[in-house]
Order: sequence, then structure tokens, then C-alpha cells
Amino acid sequence: MTPALEVSPDAEAAARRVGELIAERARAGGDFALALSKAPPALLHALVASGVPWERVRIFQVDERVVPPGHPDRNLAGLLAALPPHARERVRPLPVDEPDLEEAAARHAAALGPLDLVHLGLGPDGHTASLFPGDPVLDVRDRLVAVTREHGGYRRLTLTYPALEAARELVWLVTGEAKREALARLLAGDGSIPAARIANPRQLVVADAAAAA
Repeated sequence: MTPALEVSPDAEAAARRVGELIAERARAGGDFALALSKAPPALLHALVASGVPWERVRIFQVDERVVPPGHPDRNLAGLLAALPPHARERVRPLPVDEPDLEEAAARHAAALGPLDLVHLGLGPDGHTASLFPGDPVLDVRDRLVAVTREHGGYRRLTLTYPALEAARELVWLVTGEAKREALARLLAGDGSIPAARIANPRQLVVADAAAAA
């Protein structure tokens, strides 16, 4: 389904806009379940500065590399560093440390529940979350969390299409000239890229001018 598009002048403004939008949604009602992809500092800083009621928020990860704690390529470290101490307690990390990843993914999925908002990024190859072209995880329809093949040197845990399609809203952050072609294909509904196969009627892309040109 074709997402709506909102264009910001530059990458930092786009990231701030997504952070402020997430905070706005979190303030609007009761308990709020949020899933974050790897987020730039400007997004996280805007989110923290916008008065989120953290006591009502649960924060999940969209995907994570299977690496040991403290590894520099682990997304969790940047997320925790940006959040205030009381908000860190609201984070439910993907269990990439577990010896049995399949079992750990199933257990995490059982605790996931419906997501109110999922923040997504977009790769130049058209992947989102860790739904990479050619990975068997693209065909998973019976699980909310799955284990991928190796990509860029790492296996990963990722939310699957069913999890993304069940979310109440998807908000994409897409920045940089390198993402221009992939964004055009996403907006055209080109199902040859993984990102464009998500059947969720509520999707918004916030892009910078370089990506949207």
C-alpha cells in the first residue's frame, strides 16, 4: 500500500519531525507500544525533548544484529544512551543474546502485543527492518519475530510482515540521495523491493529533500 509523503528540508529536520510525531502520538491516549528501528540522534533527542509520558510507553526494537552485549554494531546501545534513566526501563530489547534464537524469538513475540506505532528506515536495496531481498524471512507469515540469514556479516532478529501489518501506524524516516531510487520504488508500490510489500493502510514517509527529489 502506498504511503503518504511529507518532505523536510534536510536530514536533521526530517529526523526531528519523526521524533516529534512519535511523541505526539504517545501523548494522545493511554498505553502506547512503540517499535523503533535504528534511529539517528536527532530523532531520539526530539522524542525525549517532546514530553513523552514514559510511564505509559513500552519500547520495542524493530530489528537487532546478533552480536554480544557491548558490541559497537548493536543498535540497543545507542537507544539506551539517548533515553533518560526512567525511560530505559521501558525498553524491551530483542533477545539476541539467547543461545536458541528461534525459541527466543517466539518468546519475545508472545510478549509483543499490538504495536501502536512502528518507526522504519529504508535501505538503498529496498530493505526495511531486517527484511532483506532474497531472505526466506520475507515469506514468514506465522510469526511476529523471526531470525534472518546473514547480511553484512550478521544474522538478525526482526519483526516480520505480519507484525508490521498489524501495527496501527508505520512512520518511515528516509534521508539522503542514496535512498532516492528506493524511495521512489516504495512510493510507487513496487513489490520487487521488500519495503513496498507491507500491507498496512496507515503509512507515512518523512523524507528529506535529497531523498525525495
